[in-house]
Amino acid sequence: MTDATPHLDLPYILPAQAQKHVTHNEAIARLDALTQLAVADRDRTVPPTDATEGARHIVAPGATAQWDGHDGKVALLLNGGWVFLTPRTGWMAYIAAEAALRVFDGAQWAEPPRDLDDLPGLGIATSSDAVNRLAVAAQATLFSHAGAGHQVKVNKSATGDTASLLFQTGWSGRAEMGTIGTDDFTIKLSPDGATWHEALRLNAATGAVSGTAVQQSADDTAPGRLMRADWGYGPGNLLGAVAQAGGMPTGAVIERGSTATGEYLRLADGTQICTHAISLGTITAAGSGTWADPYRTAPGFDWTFPAGFAAPPVIAAQGVPSGDVAGDPLRRVCSPAMDAPDSAALPGIALIRQGAAADADDFTVLLCATGRWA
Repeated sequence: MTDATPHLDLPYILPAQAQKHVTHNEAIARLDALTQLAVADRDRTVPPTDATEGARHIVAPGATAQWDGHDGKVALLLNGGWVFLTPRTGWMAYIAAEAALRVFDGAQWAEPPRDLDDLPGLGIATSSDAVNRLAVAAQATLFSHAGAGHQVKVNKSATGDTASLLFQTGWSGRAEMGTIGTDDFTIKLSPDGATWHEALRLNAATGAVSGTAVQQSADDTAPGRLMRADWGYGPGNLLGAVAQAGGMPTGAVIERGSTATGEYLRLADGTQICTHAISLGTITAAGSGTWADPYRTAPGFDWTFPAGFAAPPVIAAQGVPSGDVAGDPLRRVCSPAMDAPDSAALPGIALIRQGAAADADDFTVLLCATGRWA
């Protein structure tokens, strides 16, 4: 039989032992010290000078003086002297200076293991409740990586439920974003927590964007709204085929093209400009150079517009000599003549020389028709 108990090292009263009360009282004193073990601290390397009977400390590493060689043991002031109790694995002690429990793991006094799974709630510097199972009161909450990226996941049970982040002022909602009652991603705003505006909605199936922050119609120019690609203009649709519906542009801004009879430019507002240059030959092909019968180009030149107009356009024409007539500027002077245009063509184009010069100069007429395509 050993002299002490195996766990608390309490001394046994042995057969035929003298002064049995001494052994008994020592065991009671040790039991008193170890039951509901609480120590003052665990960071001392020398005993305090003002310790009173029954004082308990955990000796810190590197202890000296009376505590030398007793690192990690429980120091108990008993009968005016220090008694050292060797801890066993699993002993627990309350550290008053730290207001914390520590457990001896066989080598050191460590923080006891905690099972934090399936907790009914957790409040950090505040209280949790049945709805807010996790509550944190702090200046910031940090979620960091464990070596790579990091995701914050908000999961909901069904499409009609809500998975969102709600921003509040004085516990009253001001902004919310997430999948709110649908699988579309939504951003909502409120001035008072009661009236909400759906600023943006991103369709889960198509990714298309809608909401009050987005242009509501082709003629919506409200300040602060985001322009829709199908109602706005950019590099992808600035140039191309113009079109209108109900007087509202639905195609590109500028359309440009050419045919054998000239070039045309169409604008989204319905304006159209057609240009062409026609060589009319010599300006003395007809006429005798008199006032009554002036020199003129041969008759019969017509211009079919490269793009049709919605109504007869306005015509501008200028005659330009092909050769060098710098020595006689009067040979350049001429006037255009033509019949009334329709929406498709300009007939009867000719140039008439304003003078009696008989030089057989070739002339080109420069034509411009301005009107509307719609």
